Amino acid sequence: MTSSRTSSAALAALVAAAVACGGQQPKGGQGAIDNRSPVTDARTPIEKRRDTACEQLGPRLTACAVEDARADLAAGRVAQANFDRDTAPEVQRKNTEEFIAACKGASYSSRQVRVLEVCFREETRCTALLDCLGHLHDTGANR
Repeated sequence: MTSSRTSSAALAALVAAAVACGGQQPKGGQGAIDNRSPVTDARTPIEKRRDTACEQLGPRLTACAVEDARADLAAGRVAQANFDRDTAPEVQRKNTEEFIAACKGASYSSRQVRVLEVCFREETRCTALLDCLGHLHDTGANR
């Protein structure tokens, strides 16, 4: 899904390591006693907000990358076979998962989490969304 303008920004945001989750079932029959403690969510409130924002943004950013790829296809900058390969459902799903994993793994300040939340809520167009997310790493001097 590589193209010029916004898709490169969207794809850069989608690059991350995939995280596989799994667990074991407790051993024993139906009457087995489970001595494990209940799982508690040890995330801070800001981490919970970050994770929610990441989960919301992942599919939107993938859709933006597909939109950019579609525009590149229409403009003749990418071949149909490349478009089909790069926008296949499994590729989109993987890109979304990788973005979410990387985003959740980031250590964001409360201001940065707010940027994620506001951009998702306020920006409906891809270009505006990516421009908004560009403020994620602003410092006090360039806010």
